[in-house]
Amino acid sequence: MKNKKHYISLKILIPLIYSGISLLGLVLACQLSANFYRNNPTGNFNYAGLFLLIGLLTFLISLFMINLFLRPIEKFLKKTKDLPAMQNILPENPAKIIDDISRIEKAFDNVANILSYVESKELFPQIIATSPEMRQIFTQITKVAPTDSTVLISGESGTGKELVAQSIYEHSLRKNKPFIKVNCVAIPEGLLESEFFGHEKGAFTGAVAQKKGKFELAHGGTIFLDEIGDMPLATQAKILRVLQEKEFERVGGSHTISVDVRIIAATNKDLSDLIKKGAFREDLYFRLNVFSITLPPLRERIEDIPLLANYFLAQQDKQVALSPDVLKMFMGYKWPGNVRELRNVLEQAAVLTDKDLIEPQHLPENIRAKYLILSDHLDNGNKKIDLDERLLIMERELIIEALKASGGVQVKAASLLGINQRSLWHRVKKLNIDIGELKQLQ
Repeated sequence: MKNKKHYISLKILIPLIYSGISLLGLVLACQLSANFYRNNPTGNFNYAGLFLLIGLLTFLISLFMINLFLRPIEKFLKKTKDLPAMQNILPENPAKIIDDISRIEKAFDNVANILSYVESKELFPQIIATSPEMRQIFTQITKVAPTDSTVLISGESGTGKELVAQSIYEHSLRKNKPFIKVNCVAIPEGLLESEFFGHEKGAFTGAVAQKKGKFELAHGGTIFLDEIGDMPLATQAKILRVLQEKEFERVGGSHTISVDVRIIAATNKDLSDLIKKGAFREDLYFRLNVFSITLPPLRERIEDIPLLANYFLAQQDKQVALSPDVLKMFMGYKWPGNVRELRNVLEQAAVLTDKDLIEPQHLPENIRAKYLILSDHLDNGNKKIDLDERLLIMERELIIEALKASGGVQVKAASLLGINQRSLWHRVKKLNIDIGELKQLQ
């Protein structure tokens, strides 16, 4: 029979040890003083020496305990320092971290972020992202995927809604069953019902044979309804019945077909607004919105831009890279088309460049305009702005965008810009940027 092990939390153990040392010192002092006065009634007991001795013993014990508890931390940091992923995360001498609790916390936060990224990359290799916003999305996916809950994915065009739907399917219990995708915009309104539910032979002109619909093909698996906000009201009512009753009839048929299908829907529209306008059924919305995932636009996760850019450039026929100026433009651009627009811009720029470097002149005019043309600033009477002044304007715009993206937190803004906090503070002061005003705009 194995001995049963018992564990005590350090939060309890350490106070108990120090309390025990203090109590032991007090008992020892009382005992020694009592013995001294018993043997020397008229003598003077050396309390100062006793307290000094007890203090020295307490200090040595404390030193031993600190070394005992912090040694594993130092050992861990030394081992991880030489890992490629940690090269720029941990200092050359990890032992120095031990002297500063805040640096210990920061070091472990950095390690946790790296591990979180590695886990995200391992679980979701098709989604290129490291930002906290996207890691939160990954957490939502891992929670909802193993269930059969209906999922509604919202987000602007080009944010990766289909990739998220694919990830939910791949981490679900239905991953070995069919995964049927339907784009509600791409199918003509008159053919939607036939596409969803199938039709019998002779149901309408051109129906020369029986055809199974998407729901029937997805039986046992998952169906992804993309751009569901564009679905006609008549079709919405029939989709609602499938959600409620798990059954339908083919067009032109009378036989009821039962299906077991999980539904994932996506939209780039505000369904609540469509409900108010009478363009979307409220009962269908509540049936779909069991578990909601909202994807952030690219402008709200600019940390992912360099990673995405490198990923898309690696897929090009020739090896090209971004110049520092282009990367700055990318970080400050709003990206209304999100990741899809970034991919298209990079593909076009890779074709236009004759070298192995993408420069500002290879970018579309709408991206270059803000930083190179600066139409709001160039025309100052008859005076044209020189290069140095133009660069200052560009620098100011980039810092403002980073501060907006970080909610006015200078530490995070400095990280986004790739500079240290002190350098950012000097630039903010030099360029007369009002951080308080930016925080109020959040």
